Amino acid sequence: MTVPHQDPAERRVVVTGPPRRTRRTRRDSGYYRPRTEIDEQTTLGHTYVRSLMRSQLRAALTVFAVLALLVGPLPLLFAAMPDAHRLEWAVLGFCLYLPLVLLARWYVRRAERNERDFVRLVEDR
Repeated sequence: MTVPHQDPAERRVVVTGPPRRTRRTRRDSGYYRPRTEIDEQTTLGHTYVRSLMRSQLRAALTVFAVLALLVGPLPLLFAAMPDAHRLEWAVLGFCLYLPLVLLARWYVRRAERNERDFVRLVEDR
């Protein structure tokens, strides 16, 4: 008995296993990070950036509130003591300098820590 000759165009190939070569997406390869979310401007990336901005704003508002409480009442204090011009200059020149420097230092350290935390969140998942 002879087997009839089949045309190569009529043969069928049945694949029963998973494909050997598939194109891996960034999500599958472990490369998909929050940085990608930010670069692609997705909703999640927007949320990451908004979180950083919110923490920076919170630090700035804290500094502003402390500054307002520290400097705000001084005009009232100076108005209550009309003949104390030397005291006014001493308070403005010497007594406020150290708190302002400490407040500025705290703000810079806080802002840098917020940025460092954000970078750590974006780089390491």
